[in-house]
Amino acid sequence: MNNALIQFLQSSILLGTPLLFGSVGEILTEKSGNLNLGIPGIMYVGGISGVVGGFLYQQAAGGKVNAVLAILIPLLSALVGSLLASLIYCFLTVTLRANQNVAGLALTTFGVGCGNFFGGSLIKVLKSDAPFIALTKIAKAFKTTLPFADKCGVFGELFLSYGFMVYLAVAIAIVCSRILKKTRVGLQLRAVGENPATADAAGINVTKYKYFATCIGGMIAGLGGLYFVLDYQNGIWSNGAFGDRGWLAIALVIFATWKPNLAIIGSYLFGALYVLYNYVDVFFKVKVNMQMIPILQMLPYIVTIIVLVVVSIRKKRENQPPAALGASYFREDR
Repeated sequence: MNNALIQFLQSSILLGTPLLFGSVGEILTEKSGNLNLGIPGIMYVGGISGVVGGFLYQQAAGGKVNAVLAILIPLLSALVGSLLASLIYCFLTVTLRANQNVAGLALTTFGVGCGNFFGGSLIKVLKSDAPFIALTKIAKAFKTTLPFADKCGVFGELFLSYGFMVYLAVAIAIVCSRILKKTRVGLQLRAVGENPATADAAGINVTKYKYFATCIGGMIAGLGGLYFVLDYQNGIWSNGAFGDRGWLAIALVIFATWKPNLAIIGSYLFGALYVLYNYVDVFFKVKVNMQMIPILQMLPYIVTIIVLVVVSIRKKRENQPPAALGASYFREDR
């Protein structure tokens, strides 16, 4: 197989992985009826929380970094950080019944500001002239591949040459898909998202399910931010480097028609479209200038719009968002 094609597919998977974490987390959240536009901010918080945890451990360990602790400490830090951010959103929208769009956008702004503040603070602690933090020893643990990947030829290059978080993202998507389709918890969660008043009348604790789904979804999304920094970016944190990937994850939810299993395919497709500009001259023999790059990076959004139009025209119920998505529930309104 052509080396350029292998590199293109690998890049698509690597870039698609944070989108998969973010989109699956948002799908789980939206299934409860909560429209969390704070996912980009939560992913940012997950990334900086993992960086802070990894930085403190790397500084304390000096030259001797234990691979297990190098993974567990940033991982737990990212989960705690994204959980706290999700709880803020839940308190505002579920308990106080604030507007979900406004609360989500505010959370994104807060998350990005929080990440930039702590990222900048760590850079000052290092007293470095470079505008970034390098956690190379921590990143090495996250990027460790299967020992036999090199011996499996093209198959190994395409499917076995990634860090554990790539496979974790796929596993989480599959588990979430099965839970939503095959379990009582999934059925009740979908009932809350479709008609919370009916679910409440049936004895389902609407508030509990909204909190549960939003917090778990936020923690999954936070792992996307962690992966982006400690695997995709090789442990390099610089303020603003995350870009628009959080918004791509939200767009992917629509593309996947609120199905976690379809998000797996969609995330890698979005990853491919996003990095396509690097390979246009190789595959299509077309010279790409700097002005064309932003246009080519718009392709995932254009595809999402097309899918949204098609889904709206066909009006299949299984491809529609939860009926109560974005609406706050107040028991006395029944």
